[in-house]
Amino acid sequence: MKTNTYKSKIAATLQEKGFMTNKQLGAIEEYQKLGIFSLHTELRLLLYLSVLLFTSGVGILIYQNIDSIGHDVIIICLFLLIAVSLYFCFKKAKGFHKEEVVFDNPIYDYLVLLIAILSCIFIGYLQFQYTLFGENYGIATLVPTIISFCYAYYFDNKSVLSIAVSGLAACIGLTVTPQKVLDTEFYSNDTLAFSAIGLGLLLILWTIYSSKIKLKMHFNLIYLTFALHLICIATISKLSEKEVPICFLFALLLGGATYYFYKMSKEYDAISLFVFALLYGYVGFNVLLFKVIDAINFNGLWELLIYLFPAYFVGSIFLFIQSVKKFKQQKNK
Repeated sequence: MKTNTYKSKIAATLQEKGFMTNKQLGAIEEYQKLGIFSLHTELRLLLYLSVLLFTSGVGILIYQNIDSIGHDVIIICLFLLIAVSLYFCFKKAKGFHKEEVVFDNPIYDYLVLLIAILSCIFIGYLQFQYTLFGENYGIATLVPTIISFCYAYYFDNKSVLSIAVSGLAACIGLTVTPQKVLDTEFYSNDTLAFSAIGLGLLLILWTIYSSKIKLKMHFNLIYLTFALHLICIATISKLSEKEVPICFLFALLLGGATYYFYKMSKEYDAISLFVFALLYGYVGFNVLLFKVIDAINFNGLWELLIYLFPAYFVGSIFLFIQSVKKFKQQKNK
């Protein structure tokens, strides 16, 4: 409804300036009343799901028929599929540009996504079967990550960029604990927590630098989203430290991160950054609050606090909803 209202205002303005007649304005208003919606988003979602289902099907097919197909045949087929897909993408691409560029046909965006996933599968298969990089699993993860970054920047693909940043985060986990990459947790691994915070800060610095040189500035929101989750989750996990100075140090870091991402949400009009910044800040504040209450040891006030907590949480939810509504109102202005 808001979108239709906005379009109606634009149409009325064009009619007042003489760019369209009253009859044309009436026809536009009648069309908007039909409530017809665009299938563009739904079709893109189906294309995205088709890529995921296709790559999943390839993986299942290989797993179930590995003995009958053979490793060499699988590798050759993957390589040929990647090469043919790359040929068509390079043929239709407009080349590398610092600003945002798009394919004339959006289906090639999903073909690039398919190429990136298959490239990761291809390199992972070579490492698993032939130990291409020896026992160095960090390099085995870093190589497809670099390739994904190249795809993302050359073809201007945000989905592939998300894969690349995820691979970069995986490289940190593999570098810290290569034997237990699936068991790494911020609570039990201080090095991984500090690495996550460091990676988050590097992503923020990259957004600042890329904004200065005007390099793919529309990628900044993706980098900031990853940085938000990495920094905030790591800092919240370290708030459970028993040493009070360390605990408050991470609390200050979380407070600074919350404020920074709150500002970025305003700058980029990103409600996702706004919501998660508030949520992480709220969770961190409550962890710190309970830690302070436990340290002070309110023996006689615990019963009173138990009665106050429901009102506190209800009030927090109310303020959170109001904040989100206010943000959306400012965004729509």
